[in-house]
Amino acid sequence: MSLKESYHAFKESDDFFVSLARDILTVLGAVLVFATFSQIVFGMWTPMVAVESGSMEPHMNIGDIIFIQSIDRTEVVTYEDGSDSSFSTFENYGNVILYKPYGQEGVTPIIHRAMYYVEKGDPMWEGGPEAPHAGYITKGDNSVTNRYYDQQGQVSYLMPVKEEWIIGIARYKVPYLGYLRLMIPSF
Repeated sequence: MSLKESYHAFKESDDFFVSLARDILTVLGAVLVFATFSQIVFGMWTPMVAVESGSMEPHMNIGDIIFIQSIDRTEVVTYEDGSDSSFSTFENYGNVILYKPYGQEGVTPIIHRAMYYVEKGDPMWEGGPEAPHAGYITKGDNSVTNRYYDQQGQVSYLMPVKEEWIIGIARYKVPYLGYLRLMIPSF
């Protein structure tokens, strides 16, 4: 049997196991195409996160899927810089960044807006303590639950977000699709 005949037999077979193998190969091919596309466009193999809290409402809601572009492929524009140049994303000035709190691996990343950048020794906010190192001061967009900067509260207490803690920048959102991810327990 030639290769062409074998392919045709595989493609047209009604055998359960051949059909199962065909379906598995199709799914694996689709995942490979998506992962390759994600790597090319966003610079990440898995460029999506599901929003787990209301800290970014009304611009990002619980259950939204957010597409993230790798920090290696872009520059952070802060709220302060965005307001000067009229640059906005997600209906407000500057970029929304995804970062590892305190740089820790294995913890849920935070997705908040980069408000401004401070150098080591600068006050982190007006009348605030000096920054222990250079980094971004961040804050959620929800004016009810996020009245203060992350560095004033429990999210990144007194620690500006170092550039190496940033995973990427939020680019697009798909509403509600993240609920599927949030229903699956993490192990």
